[in-house]
Amino acid sequence: MNIENIEAFVYINHYGSFNKVADVLFLSQPTVTARIQSLERELDCRLFDRFGKQIHLTDKGKQFLPFAQQIVQTYQKGKHHLHAKSATPNELRIGCTVSVSNYLMPHLLMRLQERFTDMRFKITTATTDELAAKLSSKELDLAIVRKLVNPAFQSYSFFEDPIRLYVYQDHPLAAAGRADIREIRHEKLIFFECGSLDWLRIHRVFESLEQPPNIVFQVDNSETAKKLVLRQAGICFLPGLCVQEEVEAGLLVPVNITETTGIALQTNLITLHDVHTEFAESLLKWGADVLH
Repeated sequence: MNIENIEAFVYINHYGSFNKVADVLFLSQPTVTARIQSLERELDCRLFDRFGKQIHLTDKGKQFLPFAQQIVQTYQKGKHHLHAKSATPNELRIGCTVSVSNYLMPHLLMRLQERFTDMRFKITTATTDELAAKLSSKELDLAIVRKLVNPAFQSYSFFEDPIRLYVYQDHPLAAAGRADIREIRHEKLIFFECGSLDWLRIHRVFESLEQPPNIVFQVDNSETAKKLVLRQAGICFLPGLCVQEEVEAGLLVPVNITETTGIALQTNLITLHDVHTEFAESLLKWGADVLH
């Protein structure tokens, strides 16, 4: 049985798309399809049902999935054990998302240099999917990404970044410190959309209103959104990590919205199995120190 066919099966179940898996594995879509067809012939059963663009596991597929995941994990673990270097490499390649790169990585790099004095560090900033692909192809040693479940990686919970409403210091809501979602429906909103599923929960909160929110700017960069709030162009839901300095300086004020309490961006640290565990453990410890 071909391990690549089993790997394709596990990835398709995770991503829910043949095209997406083709991108992640740097293959053509027909190649991914051929691998699944080959595996189905070997197992003598159908693994996926298609409903339009939707893909679902068959009952047989669901039965086979945990075994396939274990096979892939064991293979990856053995492969990396065989090729693991006995000595600490002199360069550590770290991937991270934009927010981690902007607001957290400078602190972590200083700690890393103090702990591993002979090391050089190379930082790559990209999206979670891009970083996962680079880690799979061994272009990175570890990555700090949005919450990701992938059997090819060892995943550690790194931190949760609460999403709250932030207003400028002279805004009427700044003094109250809390508000109902209906109280902000007429406010000028700057909507920062980072592509995470957590943001869908913010969208759903506004769907409960009788009329849509007054979104005057929609941006995909937290720095842009933050600076618009600082210039009093509107108010914005933002992750706490990107506004720490402005909140400490009193330039931005968090406002608690009951309906959005508990919404947070989940960030994980991922590595290939049993690789660079010493660096991962150090980053996890220091990350907790920096954030608290």
